[in-house]
Amino acid sequence: MNRRDFIRSSCGALVATQTPPPAKSRVVVARDKVALAALLDRALQAFYNRDTALEAWKQVARPGEVIGIKVNCLAGRGSASTSPALVEAISERLRQAGVAAKDIVVFDRLSEDLEAAGFHIADRSGRARVAGNDAFGYEEDLAVYGSAGSLLSKAVTRVCDGIVNVPVLKDHSIAGVTIALKNLFGAIHNPNKYHTSAGDPYIADVYMLPPIRSKVRLAICDAMTAQYEGGPSYMPQWSWPLNALLVARDPVALDYTGWRIIEAKRAEMGLKPLDPRPSYIATAASRGIGTNDPRRIERVEV
Repeated sequence: MNRRDFIRSSCGALVATQTPPPAKSRVVVARDKVALAALLDRALQAFYNRDTALEAWKQVARPGEVIGIKVNCLAGRGSASTSPALVEAISERLRQAGVAAKDIVVFDRLSEDLEAAGFHIADRSGRARVAGNDAFGYEEDLAVYGSAGSLLSKAVTRVCDGIVNVPVLKDHSIAGVTIALKNLFGAIHNPNKYHTSAGDPYIADVYMLPPIRSKVRLAICDAMTAQYEGGPSYMPQWSWPLNALLVARDPVALDYTGWRIIEAKRAEMGLKPLDPRPSYIATAASRGIGTNDPRRIERVEV
């Protein structure tokens, strides 16, 4: 079997095992000024309806699996990047659920982006691996869906069995917002190619690439400090302490919920609605990734 056949056969197998979405997509919005780990526990317990955080995390990963944590570090150190403290809390819960430390992989597009955001690059035996796609490398053959044709990070295709997507909640000057769906641009070699037309349909089509769509098991959006203007770069004058985590399996429902939170804040601050609007959210819904219909989104506040 050559490399191209390997990628195609692997993608087919992943699609075949994908779980259908529930009739309603649950989005948990956990909001408080309590310790981050306690807020994470509350969010996961509410999402999976379990009595303890450990029971909830056992729904995400099993011992023996390699779990990737896809962060967003493009904005560097500050509140517009995924918090290292949140990633450490997620990693600790994964370890308690039986995932070995060596089987936890924190990744983003570039190692230098991770370092700039406060992460420490690590590849020691027995410890969680922290590295960019420049360390893992990319597949040599394009993965293609619709308008998207990209080389996928080997962290996604070969290293990880499952992925926890950890974006941030902020606006985006080109795409409207950048939350769960767009965060997977950090798993391909050519994201700059897909920013025309407000990222529509490219953001949806990249997420449709089978290894991405099938391996992302959960999204935990870092909304402790959110941003409503000037993104994706960190603009403290347009940020506010939301003190929240958003948790969902459905990235479309999460992005829709996050978008509405940002629009509500813009209205509060006397700003017009986002221009451009994040039209890719509706496109992702039309692809069957999830729902943007508020009647089919169960928003749970805890």
